[in-house]
Amino acid sequence: MIAADAELAEALRAGQRRALAKAITLVESTRPQDRPRADALLAALAPHTGKAVRLGISGVPGVGKSTFIEALGLHLIGRGHRLAVLAVDPSSQRTGGSILGDKTRMERLAREPAAFIRPSPSGGSLGGVASRTRESLLLCEAAGYDVVLVETVGVGQSETAVAGMVDCFLLLQLPNAGDELQALKKGVVELADLIVINKADSNPQAAALAKSQFEVALHLLKPASPNWSVPVLTCSALRHQGIAEVWDAVRRFHSTLSASGELAAKRARQAVSWLWTLIDEALLDGFRHHPAVAAALDGLTQQVTAGEITPAAACRRLLELYRPAT
Repeated sequence: MIAADAELAEALRAGQRRALAKAITLVESTRPQDRPRADALLAALAPHTGKAVRLGISGVPGVGKSTFIEALGLHLIGRGHRLAVLAVDPSSQRTGGSILGDKTRMERLAREPAAFIRPSPSGGSLGGVASRTRESLLLCEAAGYDVVLVETVGVGQSETAVAGMVDCFLLLQLPNAGDELQALKKGVVELADLIVINKADSNPQAAALAKSQFEVALHLLKPASPNWSVPVLTCSALRHQGIAEVWDAVRRFHSTLSASGELAAKRARQAVSWLWTLIDEALLDGFRHHPAVAAALDGLTQQVTAGEITPAAACRRLLELYRPAT
């Protein structure tokens, strides 16, 4: 590690917010020359990671994720915690730009010295989670934040992606989320460790109905842990009602899985899964930038578009270029 990065690591460990922001910028960099530096920094900080509660929060747009996170964050800071929020904003598929408005939406929380909010563009990555969110999470832990929240854009595979990097996955729902058949759709429900119906004050009757429907749905699903039954809670983030109960449920989940050894096993599985994700990304990047593949790709793509060659045949041609016979 170069001297400047060693100083960066030391400043980050001392809790300097600017150093943490700079370190996250480094690991998010897409410049090839920055990757060795980022890897060295992460390796140096690895012994200082793993002590935070990792909480993922997802839900459909409009469910009030940012309002909920601000309410929960203010509650945590009031109880002496240091909170980091990694909020992933959707990137435009046309321009690649993103709104990055989470600090605006969490104005009160952003002013708290014990809170660090880092909005990052998803970059169009599958799952709505920035490609280096996992590494940013580790940097936040090394900087001394004992609770790290990961907010996703709540579309497509975002739930699966965030559930694969956190300890507890919290799913936010609306009171009028749908009838019982909607609640019974497995997908995201079976990933949840905790379901919270937000905006319950807007329609208490609908919130109570949604709560009972999700409870029925959960009884029909095989539990992820033999030691944990997924609770369904209601809250109003806007009015700060029910937030303490939500955090108490997160703490119970973390304590239960820690005591049984499940949390350590879960994190180990996540690390192996991330290894294979990085391998897949590296192989795909190497394939796309292989000189022979790059030279033939446009022509074969045009042939596939014109129907002159099948996608399978084009794939074989490209793989032959990538893996020449020896």
